[in-house]
Amino acid sequence: MKSAVETLNPTRVRLTVEVPFEELKDSLDAAYKKINQQVTVKGFRKGKIPARVIDQRFGRGAVLEEAVNDALPKFYTDAVNEAELNPLGQPEVDITELKDGETLNFTAEVDIRPTLEIPDYSGIEVEVDAVEVTDEDVEKSVEQLRERFASTSPVERAAEDGDVVTIDLEAKVEGEVLEDGIANGVSYTIGSGELLDGIDDAVKGLEAGGEATFTSELKGGSAAGKEAEVTVKVTQVAKRELPELDDDFAQLASEFDTLEELKADSRKRLANMKQYDQATQAQERVLDKLLELVEVPVPEKLLEDEINTRKHNLEHHQLGQMGLTLDKYLEIQGKTAEEFETETREAAIKGIKTQFVLDELVKQEKLNVNQDELTEHLMRRAASSGMSPDQFAQAVVEQGQVPLLVGEVARGKALAAVVEKATVKDTNGEIVDLDDEEEETEAADASAEGAETSEDKGEEKAEG
Repeated sequence: MKSAVETLNPTRVRLTVEVPFEELKDSLDAAYKKINQQVTVKGFRKGKIPARVIDQRFGRGAVLEEAVNDALPKFYTDAVNEAELNPLGQPEVDITELKDGETLNFTAEVDIRPTLEIPDYSGIEVEVDAVEVTDEDVEKSVEQLRERFASTSPVERAAEDGDVVTIDLEAKVEGEVLEDGIANGVSYTIGSGELLDGIDDAVKGLEAGGEATFTSELKGGSAAGKEAEVTVKVTQVAKRELPELDDDFAQLASEFDTLEELKADSRKRLANMKQYDQATQAQERVLDKLLELVEVPVPEKLLEDEINTRKHNLEHHQLGQMGLTLDKYLEIQGKTAEEFETETREAAIKGIKTQFVLDELVKQEKLNVNQDELTEHLMRRAASSGMSPDQFAQAVVEQGQVPLLVGEVARGKALAAVVEKATVKDTNGEIVDLDDEEEETEAADASAEGAETSEDKGEEKAEG
C-alpha cells in the first residue's frame, strides 16, 4: 500500500491511497465466505459453494464490493497512522479506481487536529473578586436556616403573604379539564413563586373554603406552554412561625450550643464557598487569557456538529425536563433567536479551542493521570449526576467513556499548571494564593470539563 497526504487547510487533509490487489486477498476470502453463508445454490451444500459459481450466479462485482467495504477501514487506518495524523470524526471516502486483479485506489478527506504552538504563558495576569464575608451575608445565611425550621399553625382568617395554604387545583384548556390538570391537597407558600403565575393574587384574601379562578400559562404537563383557566380552592390557611434567634435555635438547627458559634460557623462556610468561587473565577479568566495567546483554527464540520449537539441537549434534555420550549426559554431569557444562535456558536468555538489547547498542553507538559486522580474525578462526577459512584463507574465503563474521563482530568491538570504560573490578584490588589490543592483541582476540573465536545465522540467513531 502507498499513501500520500495533501493539506487542504490547517484542519483538513486529503489522503490518496493505492492498494495492490494482492493485499485484498484476505478481504476477498472473507467476502466469499460471508456470501457462502447467505445464499443457497442447488447441488452444493451451504457454505461449500465454489468461488467460480458465486461469481457466475451473483456476479464478481458483488464480491468485490463486499471485499472493498471490509478492507477500506483497515487501509484508511494504516494510511492515517503512517502519516501520523490525528483525525476528527468520520472521513469522506471516494473510490477513484477499482481494477479487478490489479489495484484499488481511493481518497479520504478528513478533519484533523490543527498543529498548535503554545507560547510562554508565565506572564498571564488576571483579577478576581476578593473574598469578603459581611455581617449581612452571615445574617442572610442564618435567616435561611431559620426558614427551614419554621412551623405552621392553622388560622381562621383570610390568607396573607407568607401564609401556607392547602389548595385544590383544576386546570381547563379550551373549556376541557385536562387529564393531568387536577391536583388536591397541594401545600403552597404565598409569595414563593413555586407554582403558577397569578396564583398569589388569586388566593390572597381567601379563607378556608374560598374559591377563585384565574388564567395562567401552564409550566408542565400535557399542555405545557398553553393558556389555562385554573380554579383554585383553599381548604386551609396556616400561619408560618419562625423560631426565635437564640441559643435554643442554635442547638435545634446545628451541633452548636450558642447562636454566636452558629454564626461563626456560617461565616467560615461562606468564606470557603467564596474561596471556591474565586478559584473557579481564576481558572476561567486564566483560560480566557491563554486562549487569546494561541491561534486555534476550528474545523467547520466539527463546529457544526458541536453547535447541533449543544442545541439538542438544551432543547431535548434541559428544557424538556422543565416543560419549556426553546421559544419560551428565549422569551424568559429576553433573547432573540439570532442572539441565541450567536451565543451558542461562540460557546461552541470556545469549547473546541479549549480542548485543543489543553490537550496540546497535556502533551507538551507530559502530564499523566494516575488511578487515584481518576477515582477522585469519578466520585465528583457521580455526585453531580445524582448516581452512586458504583453506578456511575459501571455506566462509564459500559458506554466506553473511560478515555473521556481521563481526558477531563488531564485537561484539568493542564489548566491548573497554567494557573500556577499566572499572577492572580483580587479587586483589593492582593495576590491570591490558590494553594488549596483539592479546591484548585475541583475548580480546574469544572473549568476544563466544558472542553469535552462532540469531537471526543468523533474520535471514538473514527478509531472504531
